[in-house]
Amino acid sequence: MSYAKPESLVETGWLAANLNRVKVLDASWYLPAQKRDAKAEFAAAHVPGAQFFDIDAISDRDTTLPHMLPSAEAFGRAVGALGVSSGDRVVIYDGAGLQGAARVWWTFRAFGHRDVAILNGGFVKWMAEKRPTESTVRPAKPARFHARLETSLVRDLAAMKANVTSKVEQVLDARPRGRFAGTEPEPRPGLRSGHIPGSRCLPSAELIDANAKTVRPAADLRALFTGAGIDLAKPIATTCGSGITASALAFGLYLVGHERWAVYDGSWAEWGAQADTPVATGT
Repeated sequence: MSYAKPESLVETGWLAANLNRVKVLDASWYLPAQKRDAKAEFAAAHVPGAQFFDIDAISDRDTTLPHMLPSAEAFGRAVGALGVSSGDRVVIYDGAGLQGAARVWWTFRAFGHRDVAILNGGFVKWMAEKRPTESTVRPAKPARFHARLETSLVRDLAAMKANVTSKVEQVLDARPRGRFAGTEPEPRPGLRSGHIPGSRCLPSAELIDANAKTVRPAADLRALFTGAGIDLAKPIATTCGSGITASALAFGLYLVGHERWAVYDGSWAEWGAQADTPVATGT
């Protein structure tokens, strides 16, 4: 079984042969516990011609929640400054394989840009194959990017609260199982432990082949989703700690041809901090 949307996942060999035809963005992002500096790593080595997409900087600056979607106008200005225009094919990678890259893939799609793909295996595979890198950041030629929010791809707190009762959408959580069950603490202080009642758990790391560091085949992805208790014929909202790895689940759903998905932008950073949101524990 092949991917339903194969154009959204490009291989390292293809990118190496098409560097001059695409705009490449490094979307690496890490939790503090990972003890990695994405900007410093980019400065040391990156795919030739790539620009750094700062997930925390290109976000809503008027909220205390982490890296929430910015306004369409702000997003358009930011990616235009990175040299990305509305007519460009965009390829995104990160240093973890399917973490920050998936978030930025979803962000582009949420703002109406469909010609966007993720580099399979990310920078880890690129480096393992000894492909060329550079440490000099080439100045971006400013471009015009027209952004328009596709609200169907985004869920907010009100929608998720309503869904607890209506159950219109299945909810799939990308966090590790211990955090989902409430047996392990959240990395962000002040958050309750557990999950949105009725949700299912599929840690985003399971979408990646642990040995090859690439996205699992389509048949394996479908098996993971159904094994988590998800009906692929029904709509799905994905969630996680702060909307990063929820986007990885959304990307996996898109690859296998699921059309009715959305990402809960605030995710547990928002839900777990509220006084009036119900919380379930256990599996």
